[in-house]
Amino acid sequence: MYRGRINNTIILARISEFYNWNFYDKYSIDMNNSTNRQQRTGALLLTLGAFIWGVAFVAQSEGGDAIGPYTFNGTRFIIGGLVLLPVLALTTREERKIYGGKALYGSKILWIGGIACGVALTIASNLQQVGITLGTPAGKAGFLTACYIVLVPIAGLFLGRKCPARIWIAVAVTLIGLYLLCMSESLTLSGSDLLLLASAAGFTLQILLIDHYAPQCNPIALSIIEFLSCGILTMIPAFALEIIPDPAGMLASFRTREAWIPLLYAGLLSTGVSYTFQIIGQKSVHPTIASLLMSLESVFAVLAGWVLLGEHLTMREGFGCVLIFVAIILAQL
Repeated sequence: MYRGRINNTIILARISEFYNWNFYDKYSIDMNNSTNRQQRTGALLLTLGAFIWGVAFVAQSEGGDAIGPYTFNGTRFIIGGLVLLPVLALTTREERKIYGGKALYGSKILWIGGIACGVALTIASNLQQVGITLGTPAGKAGFLTACYIVLVPIAGLFLGRKCPARIWIAVAVTLIGLYLLCMSESLTLSGSDLLLLASAAGFTLQILLIDHYAPQCNPIALSIIEFLSCGILTMIPAFALEIIPDPAGMLASFRTREAWIPLLYAGLLSTGVSYTFQIIGQKSVHPTIASLLMSLESVFAVLAGWVLLGEHLTMREGFGCVLIFVAIILAQL
């Protein structure tokens, strides 16, 4: 936090009041009405983020095909970070009114947390994109990536964060639902499938890092540092593998509609909005429940294809959606 004589506990309490979130009681069983409202708000933001990710799947697939997976990912995360700068300026102005001219975005822990989250996001998002590019079907890719819903509570056990039995039941039901929803072929693993499983481990790390750092930082500033770190790191393989070998072709690809529309959607909404919703939402939601809510991305992707693109929704897929929604409700009881 910022320098001064104010005790860190007081600082965190003031931040809690400013953002209307209670960081100390977020895992308490005996919660007051205020904390329950905060958790409902966090759950709603995570669900909205999952909805945007689900609808954005087509845009991300087309954009990766147009300009390459690394260039697409790097550019969209840089766009996502830059568009949040004006929002940071507004929140900084409000913070300065409360803290006597000082703002809570220049702390050491913010930079450490933002870069750590950015590295985890770089690993996870690029393993996922490359796995899809190498030929794993979209449904199978969605199922393998969503395996973080199992990895998050398991990792939490090693960090001393236990989950009640109903959460483990919800995780199991969600995994079954995701299998019915996403898998249309046998569950045999190829090299690209292993990359997607590795991306699930990366997303697990990112979720746990956000759970640790989000309560201590300005969420907008944390998002910006995370996105820009991810974008800059991703542009290293983008230049080496995609841009330098054919700069003229890459420039021509950037000028096409197939590149810019997916980039703007993914950069502004899928990155700038959704991942920020994740950071804000996880301030008041247990990481395992957060992972369950974010797994709704697969449900929204299927429903969006059914509603917007006229794709066929089978009874098996519909039953998978129902199971996932039941699991989410069970986790929230």
